[in-house]
Amino acid sequence: MSTLTLSIVAVFILGYVCIALESLTKVNKAAVALLMCVLCWTLYMLSPSPEIGEVLKFNLGETAETLFFLMGAMTIVEIVDANGGFNFVRDMLKTRNKRKLLWRVAAMTFILSAILDNLTTSIVMIMVLRKLISDDKERMLYASTIIISANSGGAFSPIGDVTTIMLWIKGMITTQGVITEIFLPSVVSAAVPCFIIQYMLKGEFDRSQNVIEGHVSNYTRTQRRIIFLFGVGGLVFVPIFRYLTDLPPYMGILLILGILWTTTEIFSRHYEEDDPMAKRVSDLLSRIDITTIMFFLGILMAVSCLAEVGVLTLLGQTLDETFQGNHYLVTGIIGVLSSIVDNVPLVAGCMGMYPIAPTGDMAVDGVFWQLLAYCAGVGGSMLIIGSAAGVVVMGLEKITFGWYLKRITWIAFVGYLAGMASYWFIRTFIYSV
Repeated sequence: MSTLTLSIVAVFILGYVCIALESLTKVNKAAVALLMCVLCWTLYMLSPSPEIGEVLKFNLGETAETLFFLMGAMTIVEIVDANGGFNFVRDMLKTRNKRKLLWRVAAMTFILSAILDNLTTSIVMIMVLRKLISDDKERMLYASTIIISANSGGAFSPIGDVTTIMLWIKGMITTQGVITEIFLPSVVSAAVPCFIIQYMLKGEFDRSQNVIEGHVSNYTRTQRRIIFLFGVGGLVFVPIFRYLTDLPPYMGILLILGILWTTTEIFSRHYEEDDPMAKRVSDLLSRIDITTIMFFLGILMAVSCLAEVGVLTLLGQTLDETFQGNHYLVTGIIGVLSSIVDNVPLVAGCMGMYPIAPTGDMAVDGVFWQLLAYCAGVGGSMLIIGSAAGVVVMGLEKITFGWYLKRITWIAFVGYLAGMASYWFIRTFIYSV
């Protein structure tokens, strides 16, 4: 490697360490990611290549596709949530039996995370859980189940997790391929831990659960249902839109956002502009987590710089030589690493390390890419800091790293291995016939 390349790698590693140690440094990882991005590209600009400007524009354009998709999806979810679209979840979870509630929470989280995303689903489910369980210690077990189920549910859906979104947008996986072949492993990775955790719960709750539906807006019940249908139904329609038009996924998201925005404006036309109950999209946009968007921007652009200098290709070749092309072992290790560090740069790095092959395990919907989607998503459940869902639940429920490591990590790991085993079975005995 040249001195310039080594300098870029050093900046990336230093930035990555600071991101991993965010809880100790108390410096937001988005700020570090942006600094890392700019420094990497500044060093790259020192190279004599005359086409650096065009390279930067190209990579920024590819990164923007992912960012616009995320921003659109987050806005749609915020609109639906602000207008009471998820209140039905509370009614479907009603039961006094602790074990039944655990399975219902896991199933609902799994389904919602495939339609929405694991981060948003975790927040929604924790808010619902607080209405159902008053005991903090018991609620931590349910919260842990939410983390595992959210990550598993997001792994088989092209729009359920940031990493699957990245792989889907870049064409490594297809909607049909990832759903048909990763669905069962994802179910197994969520069901096995739930089966184990249920034995930590016994009996019934002391009193009937009192689920209260808050007053969220002045929209009628029919209007709320229309907003829910356009929002959640629209998210499901995005992969279909891509198939029909061959346009990038972010165009489908912007279409749904435009329809939903227009609909709410029509519903709100009789309200005053400053009426807080109108829930206008222009006001809800301020709730979007721009910090997360900035983090993804910094990370993805920094990783693209590593790809441009050839570091990722070299790393991919080294991994192949070390593990002799065993994609189960390579992706399995990546999944374990994703529980320690953020899975976004890991997946982005793999996308840069390995080109899409015309046939074989590295082809579109090949073993490597599908396993990468599964392992990067589900692997994050092994540590509470290993996924966005885990981090947000950790903050909301005050679950400590040590508590989760002692009681839940081994359970999540068993589910992770069981899911990989089921994928191997499917590939070996079903799709090979």
